[in-house]
Amino acid sequence: MLDQSELLMGMGKLFFRSFNDLAVKTTHRKGGTVFWEGAPALYYYTMVSGRVSLFIKTGFNVYSIDTPGEVFGWSTLVDRPTYSATAECVEPTTLLRFDKNDLVKMLEEHPQCSITFYKNIAKTLGNRLLTCYNFISGELSPT
Repeated sequence: MLDQSELLMGMGKLFFRSFNDLAVKTTHRKGGTVFWEGAPALYYYTMVSGRVSLFIKTGFNVYSIDTPGEVFGWSTLVDRPTYSATAECVEPTTLLRFDKNDLVKMLEEHPQCSITFYKNIAKTLGNRLLTCYNFISGELSPT
């Protein structure tokens, strides 16, 4: 599944293997919460199967995760102390979970790959932000 991850594009095999070793597979039932808005940001996640809706306190759905390899839980990756949205499973879901501290340590051990990793984060966040802007302006329906 990680071979489809948007954050791992352009990474070498050694980094990929190290990254894969950090993954913990988790399963969640329909209606289960992966994390809550305002909770400590300790993990980030990669979709294996299922669907997760990200929403804020007002109930506004800010994004849906349903593509294998898609990632969420960005707060962990950009050093925010808490999650900025709640992640709820819309259907039975399988995820790969990554611990923030383990990930930071691994990125420090592979500085060249960490540059590519964070460029991929910036690209993906930028694309999601544009999607959100288009939705707000009425050009798209929610994802």
